[in-house]
Amino acid sequence: MKVLVTGAGGMLGSDLVAVLAGFSGCTVTAARRADLDLLSAAEVRSAVPGHDVVINAAAWTNVDGAETAEDAATALNGDAVASLASACAAAGARLVHVSTDYVLSGSASSPYPESAEPAPINAYGRSKLVGERAVLSLLPSSGYVVRTAWLYGEHGRNFAATMLRLAASRETVNVVDDQRGQPTWSLELARQLVALALAPDAPAGVYHGTASGETTWHGFAQAIFELNGLDPARVRPIPSSEFPTPAARPAYSVLGHDRWAVAGLAPMAEWRTALAAAVAAGAVRAG
Repeated sequence: MKVLVTGAGGMLGSDLVAVLAGFSGCTVTAARRADLDLLSAAEVRSAVPGHDVVINAAAWTNVDGAETAEDAATALNGDAVASLASACAAAGARLVHVSTDYVLSGSASSPYPESAEPAPINAYGRSKLVGERAVLSLLPSSGYVVRTAWLYGEHGRNFAATMLRLAASRETVNVVDDQRGQPTWSLELARQLVALALAPDAPAGVYHGTASGETTWHGFAQAIFELNGLDPARVRPIPSSEFPTPAARPAYSVLGHDRWAVAGLAPMAEWRTALAAAVAAGAVRAG
């Protein structure tokens, strides 16, 4: 099995390369930004042949920045994904593409099924939806869209690292408590993506790659403090209205996980269990 990982230098991409290294039957091409310009259709067409699977972890992830640069965000999150999907179709390769909860409106009150109708409320979500549609259209039998959310991990900037950094310099930290979601360890997601990529009979389509259970950003921050031996009472709840951002955020980003069963795979672990494992492994530290 020959696997191409795009975005291999990022938080998730680094974990994907590490997980794949544990499979003796896999040969991995780790393509970082300097190795492969996904905005170049010609480079993409030459990079994909010879691989059985492509896992795309590359993305424009600056949610607020996308509000004033939607074309640039769409070029990477949408047009480049279409180029990847087209190259995979020509080469007979499967494509596992990482997407986001932001393609959904966040107005629900119960977990979104994989069949939920997308309705993004910001530019970032719209750019990612372009990529999703390209994969599903160009690779109807070999394209996999895996939506994730609230990622944290050992590599790169993320919410958990920010909370620990702030804990070292502030007595209290204010965190919004009216947005609900599923904190997801990037290493656990990497394991799930690899399991899907290597499952020969997994049906193509949309999957939700988030931890089980749900909490708020405030609840997530309190758990980070507690598991690191800090007083969770130092985390104070505030409404989103007190922390305005250029891009609107979904109020409810809880995703359902029913489709993993049809792929013969179990959903990911409960979010707090995974967070405890990440802390124990040293993957959650100030940054």
